[in-house]
Amino acid sequence: MGVADNFKSFIENLKISNADVISNRYGEITAALNKNFRDSESKTANSLQVGSYGRHTAIDGISDLDMLYIMPSSSWDDYKDNGQSRLLTETKDAIKARYPNTEVYVDRLVVRVLYTDFHIEAQPVFEQEDGSFKYPDTYGGGKWKITMPRDEIKAISEFNEQKNSNLRRLCKMARAWKNKHGVGMGGLLVDTLAYNFLKSTSEYDEKSYLYYDYMSRDFFKYLSDLPDQDYYAALGSGQRVRVKKKFQKKAETAHELCLKAIEAAGKENENDKWRKVYGRQFPAASASVKKAEAAFGSYRETEEFIEDRFAVDIRHPITIDCDVSQNGFRERLLRDIVRLKLPLKPSKTLRFHVAAHNIPGDFRLYWKILNRGDEAIRRNCIRGQIVMDAGKLEKNETTNFRGDHIAECYAVKRGVVVAKDRIHVPIDSNAA
Repeated sequence: MGVADNFKSFIENLKISNADVISNRYGEITAALNKNFRDSESKTANSLQVGSYGRHTAIDGISDLDMLYIMPSSSWDDYKDNGQSRLLTETKDAIKARYPNTEVYVDRLVVRVLYTDFHIEAQPVFEQEDGSFKYPDTYGGGKWKITMPRDEIKAISEFNEQKNSNLRRLCKMARAWKNKHGVGMGGLLVDTLAYNFLKSTSEYDEKSYLYYDYMSRDFFKYLSDLPDQDYYAALGSGQRVRVKKKFQKKAETAHELCLKAIEAAGKENENDKWRKVYGRQFPAASASVKKAEAAFGSYRETEEFIEDRFAVDIRHPITIDCDVSQNGFRERLLRDIVRLKLPLKPSKTLRFHVAAHNIPGDFRLYWKILNRGDEAIRRNCIRGQIVMDAGKLEKNETTNFRGDHIAECYAVKRGVVVAKDRIHVPIDSNAA
């Protein structure tokens, strides 16, 4: 397949596979709230799907869905004075009555409804004359705040049409990238940055799939050149969208990977190069020749992939590092060794560990250690199995043989990977 066919298949692979289930859950919650607040059983009236799902920029594996329930305007007087907590509690109770065996609870601004592989945040709101909504915030005794999701939905819809449908597709591609590389960015920030990029150029106004390789290259270059800042103005609404963690360095890496993929155009490793940018949802080559196998004989392919076990929807940052030691003495951190381009010799002890994370609540951690390179193939020791952490947020290994190796960790909440990180372990091939 050529560039256009590859990217068209890629976008197709990103389609949400459980849309019917999600739609049914939205309908059930809406019906429960209509029954409680309006004595109606409608599954569609008075609710609004918002967030990336409502903006049509979500991809398969989405775990965090949002909806607004529009309260009867006649009930405003019942809640306007210090009624924020009571409104959320009554919303929770109505949903719990519909789903008695489902975990439902109030979380400051919303009511969280936790299903097996995704959750919905239901937010009761009062519509204002300008189309915005007042929503309850229970923090600090209670207050009312304003949200304008219709402005965001309208902006992305109109701009997508102006940009030949490229905006929503770019938003989806950017989500695949952040999930592949563990970039802790919220959905509204992803959409805002994609919007800002396409607003900055007319290069792709009349182009489509055939130019998505160049659009990818230019988008990640745009991201990598952005100055550090704490927030951006959301598309349409102008409301502040917080930056959880700097993304420029990983965007720079993605830009470099795009250049290599473009350079490989027409070659048998072209698809593999793009999969390094976007992950396994980018189509594999129809026929691949394993040069390593031909050169070194057969080996057992043991690598496992986290997306085969869990949905992936990266929402939080996590950072791993590694203590390098020998004979019981700690030498330095692996990231410092890599940064300083120092040789990492065999026969070292490695302790991979979570150095920092911003994941609320409990989660399970999984590790993958992947050996790469000629020696790993010759010795039939690719590894790559995914194993659960023993509870200490660390994994101990040794530098048994030379080559480029990778350690990855995955934080899983309710069956969804919400954070991930990886670190390269370059064991010096020239070291004695």
